[in-house]
Amino acid sequence: MKLLILNGPNLNLLGIREPAIYGHETFADLCERIKAYAKEKGIEVRLVQSNHEGDLVDAIQQAYFDGLDGIVMNPGAYTHTSIALLDALKGVGLPAVEVHISDPDTREDFRKISFVRAACVATIKGHGTQGYFEAIDLLIDRLSEA
Repeated sequence: MKLLILNGPNLNLLGIREPAIYGHETFADLCERIKAYAKEKGIEVRLVQSNHEGDLVDAIQQAYFDGLDGIVMNPGAYTHTSIALLDALKGVGLPAVEVHISDPDTREDFRKISFVRAACVATIKGHGTQGYFEAIDLLIDRLSEA
């Protein structure tokens, strides 16, 4: 099983950006934890982070062409603005889980809108970085049943 772990804008600033909201764990530390977890679970992961919407669209499309099985995606601010990411997810048809470290529903009103959610099998929000592992487990379970 191979999963794309896709992170949008400013996720590379974990540990620096608003630690009261996003915590003190760095993005590099999170990536290492995800790699170790994947190894423990016997799956492969491809980690991609970009601040550029088109790069994220390209990564989603490439996941399909490379035969990956699913996507864990924290689209960051593009959650609330990107129909391009929605269309890419719908276009490839891979099961995707939307992840948010904070709970956008408890923040500013504009953060309550998620365009990508319509193409996702689940959303995990407000569980900190643990949400990534919950999303991985959810996809493993879903893909194992198929």
